[in-house]
Amino acid sequence: MLEHEKDIWQQGFMAVAGIDEVGRGCLFGDVVAAAVILPMGHVLEGVNDSKKLSEKKRELLFDQIMSEAVSVGIGIVNVEDIEVINIKQASRLAMKQAVEQLDQLPDYLLVDAEIVDIDLPQSAIIHGDALSQSIAAASIIAKVTRDRMCAKWDELYPEYGIAVHKGYATKHHREMLLRYGPTPLHRKLFIRKIMAQLEAQENEVQTEQLLFDFI
Repeated sequence: MLEHEKDIWQQGFMAVAGIDEVGRGCLFGDVVAAAVILPMGHVLEGVNDSKKLSEKKRELLFDQIMSEAVSVGIGIVNVEDIEVINIKQASRLAMKQAVEQLDQLPDYLLVDAEIVDIDLPQSAIIHGDALSQSIAAASIIAKVTRDRMCAKWDELYPEYGIAVHKGYATKHHREMLLRYGPTPLHRKLFIRKIMAQLEAQENEVQTEQLLFDFI
């Protein structure tokens, strides 16, 4: 997990920041990114892609990363801005904000499959959260931060099960969208096609029921 970092350190870059985001594929809520600078050579046991870790493990590693990192920055772009600039640009903006929130300006960025719009040398690494410790640490910080936001959103809109599915397009989430309609925190551009499909399916079921009752 330190192979990429070692290559960068050997080039003379000391402060390497890993960057990742979470929430890009959700139907609901903000997109969150994190930037993490770890001490040179520091090893975090158990760090991996946040999606491969249990919630309990992520929470423990979150506290450890916050305690042991040189600096941590978090960027958040809300639903209103996502609707205006699209989710790809919103994800990149959240990453930029995360870098700008760092207490120390990094020398180099390792980014999970993206380019950050900032004048710093950087590398985009496909599946970086499984290949780079710095990016994996950032993925954990971003994931835990957004999951905690989901728990608060769930209190506002308990019908949708946000605390469980985190805003992704699960069967339950789609069913609740059809039953209750979208909330102000749903991404309207994301759910437009889904809502049309759900309504078409519902109409088809109703038509079949009417035919069955007639027969």
